[in-house]
Amino acid sequence: MGGLESNSNSNTSLFIGPENGSQELRRTGDPADHGPRYIPPWTTPYVIGVGGSSGSGKTSVAAKIISSINTPWTVLISLDNFYKPLTQDQREQAFQNNFDFDEPGSIDLDLAYECIRSLREGKKTSIPVYSFIHHNRVPGKSVNIYGSSVIVVEGIYALYDKRLLDLMDLKVYVDVDLDVCLARRLSRDIISRGRELDGCIQQWEKFVKPNAEKYVKPSMKNADVIIPSMGNNAVATQTVINHIKSRLQVKSRKHLQELRDLGHTNELKPLSEMENVHQLEYTSQVVALKTILLDKYTPRDDFVFYFDRIASILISRALDDIPLHPKKHIITPTGIELNAPPVHFDKVASINIVRSGDCFMRSLKKAVPGMAMGKLLIQSDSNTGEPQLHCEFLPPGLEKYEQVLLADAQIISGAAVIMAIQVLLDHGVPLSKIKVLVYLATEVGIRRIVNAFSSSVTIHAGEIVATEALGTHHCKWARKRFIDSKYFGCD
Repeated sequence: MGGLESNSNSNTSLFIGPENGSQELRRTGDPADHGPRYIPPWTTPYVIGVGGSSGSGKTSVAAKIISSINTPWTVLISLDNFYKPLTQDQREQAFQNNFDFDEPGSIDLDLAYECIRSLREGKKTSIPVYSFIHHNRVPGKSVNIYGSSVIVVEGIYALYDKRLLDLMDLKVYVDVDLDVCLARRLSRDIISRGRELDGCIQQWEKFVKPNAEKYVKPSMKNADVIIPSMGNNAVATQTVINHIKSRLQVKSRKHLQELRDLGHTNELKPLSEMENVHQLEYTSQVVALKTILLDKYTPRDDFVFYFDRIASILISRALDDIPLHPKKHIITPTGIELNAPPVHFDKVASINIVRSGDCFMRSLKKAVPGMAMGKLLIQSDSNTGEPQLHCEFLPPGLEKYEQVLLADAQIISGAAVIMAIQVLLDHGVPLSKIKVLVYLATEVGIRRIVNAFSSSVTIHAGEIVATEALGTHHCKWARKRFIDSKYFGCD
C-alpha cells in the first residue's frame, strides 16, 4: 500500500522465520474446504455514521475524523449525493424554494443502503453525483469507489434508517443549536451553492427547521456518541478519534495475524509435488542466468538484459497452455491447405504489481505485442507492516480475458501477491485464469499464496528458496528485495 512485503526498497519481511500464535481463520464457503482463506481489509471496513441537523457541522466533524486517523483508504460518503431525481414540476418548485429537500422521502435511502452495503462487502461501487445548482443528479456522472478500509457516512439522515444503522460500527451525532445551524447554512448555501438569501431563509422556515425538529433531532437516540459542537468540545471529538484509531489498530493486527497463519498447514506437501506450482528446470542456461543476476558486480545494463531473458522464459512457460480454439482453414507459404487450431493472444492480459512487477514489462511486450496491461500499487504500512492497496488501474472487461498474468519480480512474504489476486477476484477474474509470474520467491511466500486460494492459482517461478535454506548465511540475499532496485537503478 518495512515489515510485510513492500514494493519499495524495504528490509527483511516480518513474515519470514518461525510463525507462532496461530489463530483460527475464517473459512471459505465450500463445506469441503477446511483450509484458511484470505480476508482482505476492504471486505471488513470500519463504517462510521455522522448525523445531525443541516448546518450542525457534520462535514467538519467527518473531515476532522478523516484527517486525524490519517488512513488514505478512507472514503467520505455524503447522503447529499443520494437526493432523488426530480420531475420537471418538482425542479420548478425547487428553483422557487418550494420543494422540501429536508424530509426523509427526498433522499433515496434505498440506494444509499445498497451502495454502502456493497462497499462493506468489498465490491466496486458507483456513487451518484448531485448538482445543487441544477437540482438534479448529474447525467452519466458517478464516482467509483473500491478498496475502502474506513467508510464515513455523513448526512442529516445518516442515523435515521435502521438498515444504515445496522451497517455502522460507530454512530456520531453532532448536536448544535438550530440558530447556529441557520447561520452556517446561510453561509454555505449562498457562497458554495449559489443560492439567494431570501430563498434560503424561506426554505429554512418552511422546511428545514420543522423537519429537523420532527425527524433529525429524534435520531440522536440512535447515536453512540453525541458531540455538542465542533468548536466547543474538541476533547469529545478527540476521544472519538482515539477510539476509532484503537479499533483500526486491532483490525490491522488481526489482518497481519491472518496473513501469518496462511503459512501454516497440516500437510507440508513438497512444492515440487504441487500441480499448480511450476519452477524452471535447472538447465545450464537457467543456472548461469541466476549467477549473473545474483552477482553484486554485474553492471546494471547486463542485469537488465539477462533479467529480460529469464523473464521471457517464464512468460513462455506460462503461455504454454494458452487455450486453443476450434481449427480454422489456413494456407501455408507453399500453398498447402490445412486445418489448424489458433490461439487468441489478444485475450491475454497482464497486471504488474508496482514497481517490482514492472521488471517484466519489456519481456511481456515482446512476447505479446499490444497486450492489455494494468497496474496495482500495493505497499506495506511503515508502522504496522500491513499490506495496503494504494491504487488500481485495470483494463476494462478484465473478466473476459482468457488468461491474466500477475507479475511480481520477487516474493518474500507473499502478502502483496495475495492482496493482488483478491483484487482480481473482486473484478470478476476467476482463479483458474490467473497465473502468477515471479523470478525469485521464498517457499513460505508461495505456500501462503497456495493456502489462501486453495491451490487454485497457477504459479510460475524462476527460483524458489526453501525455508530451511533461507535461515542459512548463503541464502540471506533472498530475504530482502533487490531485483527491482537494481533493474531500475535505484539501489
